[in-house]
Amino acid sequence: MRDSNKGLGYGLAAYGLWGLFPLYFVLFERSGALEVVAHRALWSLVFCVVLLTVLRQWGHLRRALADRRAALSLAVAGVLIVVNWATYVFAVLTGHTLETALGYFINPLAVAALGILVLGERLRPLQWTAMCFGLASVVVMVVAYGQVPWAALTLALSFGTYSLVKKMAGRSVGALPGLAIETGAVAPIAIGFLIYLTVTGQSTASGGYGLLLTTTGIVTAIPLLLFAAAARRVSMVTIAILQYVAPIGQFLLGWLYFGEPMPPSRWAGFALIWVAVALFVTDALVVTRQNRGRPLLPRLMARKASR
Repeated sequence: MRDSNKGLGYGLAAYGLWGLFPLYFVLFERSGALEVVAHRALWSLVFCVVLLTVLRQWGHLRRALADRRAALSLAVAGVLIVVNWATYVFAVLTGHTLETALGYFINPLAVAALGILVLGERLRPLQWTAMCFGLASVVVMVVAYGQVPWAALTLALSFGTYSLVKKMAGRSVGALPGLAIETGAVAPIAIGFLIYLTVTGQSTASGGYGLLLTTTGIVTAIPLLLFAAAARRVSMVTIAILQYVAPIGQFLLGWLYFGEPMPPSRWAGFALIWVAVALFVTDALVVTRQNRGRPLLPRLMARKASR
């Protein structure tokens, strides 16, 4: 019980920090999204190197790199997460924090859709209903609000694909070595871009502001490590519920703090996605409760049959 409580605390801390990210990234208004993301990738790698040394996990990294399939998958994941980061930072810096919240509310639907299309997974009735509400939410945003929520859709699809690639890479690679490989794969591009900005006089990294940019590495890595600690201690159902803490925080910041517009059509779109979220959570809780009362062998057979 004590370990489970620790895991819950780690999870709340991780998703709570992610929910507050708009307050942090709005500090970089003088920089472009690509410059911020380049610094984020570079300094995340530096922070990973420091942690690998302090925690003596270089052996874990070498074993991960020895598995070519896993290493290649993580390199692809690195590219996908950079796309996600760039979209997120661009949305926050251009006053679209509410769209980031919508994107992460949609994310479970994107993951489920990719599971069907790529892995051949089957959805339960409540999950299909949730998918329909999620699709209706996007349609309302497009038709009634008058614009396609490109940032939200890009965030959902990029992080959904990132999750799929991570799943296919397997669970043998720890969070820290995995993040090191992901950031290491994109670091050469990030360094090249930062050099280009410096040579052409477009770099904003100078003085105290430059030091602030270096903190993006720590800010990126800490929630990921907290999440990894939580995932080892709590159930997947708990993680599935906790993941909505972040978009709720982003939504409240966008609406109440940044004062982004919330016309009735936008409220309608968010209401539909919240119904979809409620259905997903309800389905997860029901299935978990049913499985607790079933013997292990039938559970394994049912899981195999559903694939």
